[in-house]
Amino acid sequence: MNTHKIAVIAGDGIGPEVIQEGIKILNEAARLDGGFAFEFTHFPWGCEYYKETGRMMAEDGIDRLREFDAIFLGAVGAPGVPDHISLWDLLLVIRKSFDQYINLRPVKLLRGAPTPLKDVPAEEIDMVFVRENTEGEYAGSGSWLYKGKPNEVVIQNGVFSRVGCERVIRYAYELAKEQKKSLTSISKANALNYSMVFWDQIFEEVGREFPEVETHSYLVDAASMFMVKDPGRFEIVVTSNLFGDILTDLGAAIAGGMGLAAGANLNPERKFPSMFEPIHGSAPDIAGQGKANPLATVWSASQMLDFFGHPTWGERLLQCIESVLTEKKTLTPDLSGTATTEEVGDAIIEKMREFSRMG
Repeated sequence: MNTHKIAVIAGDGIGPEVIQEGIKILNEAARLDGGFAFEFTHFPWGCEYYKETGRMMAEDGIDRLREFDAIFLGAVGAPGVPDHISLWDLLLVIRKSFDQYINLRPVKLLRGAPTPLKDVPAEEIDMVFVRENTEGEYAGSGSWLYKGKPNEVVIQNGVFSRVGCERVIRYAYELAKEQKKSLTSISKANALNYSMVFWDQIFEEVGREFPEVETHSYLVDAASMFMVKDPGRFEIVVTSNLFGDILTDLGAAIAGGMGLAAGANLNPERKFPSMFEPIHGSAPDIAGQGKANPLATVWSASQMLDFFGHPTWGERLLQCIESVLTEKKTLTPDLSGTATTEEVGDAIIEKMREFSRMG
């Protein structure tokens, strides 16, 4: 039996609550299948750890995580800890140390999920964002000069390497080819006359290797408009780190809300562990109240199952989410329900068992 070793960083706020349900559901998938298993190891890292130790993770944290097949992350962030510390000293360290250069975020309106868009068929909101995940605008390159003086200057650099751009763009082309879908590149070459011109050039160069893939290119402001007015034009989307971060939150808003937003941070070569997470925040205002929506965590668990070569279970979890959404009996307050986090997790497990009985 294949046992997948998973490092769990539940994090802060609602993170432990939603991750608990995700673990429960992954274990149930393994039990029902019988062909694989999970072994979970918990690490207490995050903002509370920072308040106690001055570090977001242990000094040897990366070395300890290196031994795992994947990382399951809850949410990070807490009052009293600056956001740039909670992000740069944990999440971004993991992404960069393990070369998780693909951030895969589905933006799909599941059956039963709400959308603020009027008269848009659900099938028209069905896209996958392939976001560059280790450099670009989040490379951490820049300077802070004359700090605290009247002539203070801050320089923030975007770093776009040929290797970095080519590999994420090629991944997107291969995904579009495999799924027989169109590929859209989103940039801002009219204003960012170095980085985005370079990005557009590489998109065109790599595209010559994939003549069968239908391609489109949009400026990021136009793409934002079209995601609201005509989302059906987007299928596979490739974009830079910053634009991908912003547009996938817009995508979450039109596809059911942040409670249904999942993301995978992938090292496609599998030299290092990949990381799977709901992309909502830690929501400290509702932590410990049982109000957190675990469905984004279930979706990220689905992505993990796909990555480990269990696509039948990956798809089945999405079907379970849709079934719970359409019945509307067991939903958390963000989806106009009264159920608790645990009750939603239990409802997903019941649906898993039903699907298994049906074969």
